[in-house]
Amino acid sequence: MVANPAPLGLAAFGVTTFLLSSSNANLWHGVGGASFIGMALFYGGAMEILAAIMEFLRGDTLGATVFGSFGAFYMAMWYTMTHPALQVAGSLGVEIMVFAVATFVIWIAAMKRSMHLNLLFFLLTLTFAFLAYGNWAGGHSGAVKTGGWLGLAASIVAVYMAARVLINDEYERELLP
Repeated sequence: MVANPAPLGLAAFGVTTFLLSSSNANLWHGVGGASFIGMALFYGGAMEILAAIMEFLRGDTLGATVFGSFGAFYMAMWYTMTHPALQVAGSLGVEIMVFAVATFVIWIAAMKRSMHLNLLFFLLTLTFAFLAYGNWAGGHSGAVKTGGWLGLAASIVAVYMAARVLINDEYERELLP
């Protein structure tokens, strides 16, 4: 029997996304970006990969794809941000753009599951669209800031979903809708 990995994956995603998005939204004068670096590798990256493996073992293709994709995304973001030679103008915009397309496909697949999952991937698709445009060559700070606020909303939905599953499973009844 494999435990439900969704709370781990959702919490790892939500916390890591909150830090990155707070930096994009320019909260706390951008210090969330500095704290994001380590979190991207270990929590958003490694823990989501672990959750993906557990979802594979449970036979949940969507869960495995989501956590595996976002875990790898955060590891790639860590690598890009810690290797200055890779930070070519516009390259981050392209990286985020292709992930926006992947997130859109995941959103279509996730629509069937739940209202919360539907909302999460809708917000993420918009987040990545704004961030891709904002990080294109030349940059557009207003789009990055909008993407940051959308990402903050998505992170709150993800953390709520993690809390919902964790608390409801632990108490063996629905305390959080």
